Amino acid sequence: MRKVLSFAFLASSLIVWDATRAADVGGYVEPHITHPAFGTVKIVVPITTDDAKVWQQKLRNMNNGLDAANKWQGQANIKVVLYARGVRLLMEPDGDLANAITELRGRGVTFLVCNNTLREGKIDFHTLFHVIDDDVVPSGFLEVAWLAAQGYSVDPVN
Repeated sequence: MRKVLSFAFLASSLIVWDATRAADVGGYVEPHITHPAFGTVKIVVPITTDDAKVWQQKLRNMNNGLDAANKWQGQANIKVVLYARGVRLLMEPDGDLANAITELRGRGVTFLVCNNTLREGKIDFHTLFHVIDDDVVPSGFLEVAWLAAQGYSVDPVN
């Protein structure tokens, strides 16, 4: 009986301690990893939609991933591949969107654009936000597959 009471007391103390710790940080606890440091993580982010909410989510996810990599002894190498309707992300982005893209580029994120989409949509890449000729790839779809074959993980959310 004494062991059961001791265990119950210990368990309740841990629950109270954990709840107090969570309350101290706004309901969240400091994350931890149980595996080795992240090292270099390679991610390709295909964007094929013109849904602004999806764009904002992806841009936020990339920033969060870069922050986490920096904090946890890693480095994120991110390439965004825009094709189909995704190319619209770089067509006259509003202030917030333009700032987010500029910030990500400043953090080393590469934005690649599908030449097939440009040709089929009669889009001059010079009209896209900070796109240069080196950013244009023959096929966005194929570029994603090629990067995956080079060890990049493909972000499945689209």
